[in-house]
Amino acid sequence: MPIQRKALMPIKILLVDDQMLVREGIKSLLNLSNKVEVVAEAQDGSHVLDSIKKYQPDIILLDLSMPIMDGISTLEQLNQNKIETPVIILTTFDDHEFILRGIQAGAKGYLLKDVSLETLIEGIETVHQGKRLMQPALTERLMQGLQGVKNDFNAPPIIEALTQKELEVLGLMASGCSNKEIAESLHKSEGTIKNHVSNLLAKLGVRDRTRAVLIAIEKGILQQNKSD
Repeated sequence: MPIQRKALMPIKILLVDDQMLVREGIKSLLNLSNKVEVVAEAQDGSHVLDSIKKYQPDIILLDLSMPIMDGISTLEQLNQNKIETPVIILTTFDDHEFILRGIQAGAKGYLLKDVSLETLIEGIETVHQGKRLMQPALTERLMQGLQGVKNDFNAPPIIEALTQKELEVLGLMASGCSNKEIAESLHKSEGTIKNHVSNLLAKLGVRDRTRAVLIAIEKGILQQNKSD
């Protein structure tokens, strides 16, 4: 008799978005595939913890801009409760700093709401495998979107030149990588990467990684590194 292989279970999805029509649209698309299953929905972050406890999703698709509890607050709540369910930001790309904050708050990546079903499924599978989901166009899209946007901080008038290694670290920071992930990518110790990050923050005149990336985008530093 031929050996019967056990069918793979679909990836369980918790869909969090305040717009019912958007949720229904995404759910309808995902239901076209046998690889994923939307097991629960929530209209804002205040219902996420209960939904995780009840439905045990494998992946959370999270909108950023929501009333009552937005995406950033939801990610912070998950961190506080030591919830390790991977989160993918699903966004219209309206607020560029918000996306960076979401990545820094622990999201495993982001997708635009206008992606194809194939891209959405592939992204979910990527994160479900324990990988990060960073579309190659992340930095470029942020550069384009941030042109002309005023920030609530000012870069120093003269920025000290960054070393090639600092530029590499900065590029990985822009992709949402943690110090550990940067260390693994560059084959350096985590302590060495922490030193690079500290030097970057000092040179850019900021206190946190998000503002460092934003200033680097605004000043064209990441574009310069890309062209090199």
